[in-house]
Amino acid sequence: MKKKDRKTILDVAKEAGVSISTVSRVINNNYPVSSSTKERVERVVKKLDFKPSMVARSLIARKTDAFGIIVPGITNMFFTMVVQGIERTSSINDYSVFLSDSKGDGAKERECVKNLVSREVDGIIVIDPSTENMLSGFYDEIEEFVPIVFVNGYNDGLQYNFILNDEKTGTSDALEYLISLGHKDICFIRGYKSYSYDIKENVYKSVMHAHKIPVNNDYIINVGEGNSSETVDNASSIMYGLLSSDFKPTAIFSCNDLMAVGALNACKKLQIKVPEQISIIGFDNIIISELSEPKLTTVDQNMLLLGESAAKMLLDMLKRENYEKTRIVLKTRLIKRDSCSRVKRKGYTPL
Repeated sequence: MKKKDRKTILDVAKEAGVSISTVSRVINNNYPVSSSTKERVERVVKKLDFKPSMVARSLIARKTDAFGIIVPGITNMFFTMVVQGIERTSSINDYSVFLSDSKGDGAKERECVKNLVSREVDGIIVIDPSTENMLSGFYDEIEEFVPIVFVNGYNDGLQYNFILNDEKTGTSDALEYLISLGHKDICFIRGYKSYSYDIKENVYKSVMHAHKIPVNNDYIINVGEGNSSETVDNASSIMYGLLSSDFKPTAIFSCNDLMAVGALNACKKLQIKVPEQISIIGFDNIIISELSEPKLTTVDQNMLLLGESAAKMLLDMLKRENYEKTRIVLKTRLIKRDSCSRVKRKGYTPL
């Protein structure tokens, strides 16, 4: 007679219509589970004749008191500040954190996630996740093993746990401010491979159209990697070349502060006065925006609160048996400093 296939905890979870963590709680009796759910799981365990080995039982019951965090770049201080918020809240609740850098690459992000799962972390927070991974179903499988919270990133129609900044409103506020100062020739600087940049570009086009300002595709500039230590220099080099030509915007909107500082450096090299001859606005409100000269007008994303909220959401998920998918949207705020002024003339003559 053929030996019956050994059933796994995943088989039990699927048959009972619950998560692996819920089955674990029933088996180990280490977290509260409703009586109806407990009875359903126990029926399935009996039906499938599920007998976890001692090794499997110890792995299921294990609690590491650690969270995993994945960022697309550790040199962009936006992510550093979000991580600080996560770490602060995690530490107060006696959790440590493991930090992984995906470098904005989808394949690398998947590798980071799998490594964290193998470390048996109690939860994972992914900051600005790869759009391809969000759409491929990759995270559906991972959620079978560990709770996940996403900070920003692609979220249209997806049923995951999200902490989001209102980037649409933030971008709109920044562009409306420039237009209120009389600017129409507004250059838009972005990077590649980020849903955040896509959101901002769509808003840029929408706001320009709403004001009946033609969208010049030559004014939409992609500087490549947007979160690396090379971002400032890359943006500076590209903008130096453009501003040395017949390219004559009166204002520049940058998708993050690193790109904005790059544009500011290009203007300094060409002795184009900011904000007298050209206005520059950034996004994020990282510390560099206050240290630049002139100080950058930018959009504050309240990075610490973003991280703290993500950690609190993950902690709440761990305490509950059935946690409904949650989406929290935090407000942004326009910070007006010294890099923007009313348009005075259309052109300038760089050295």
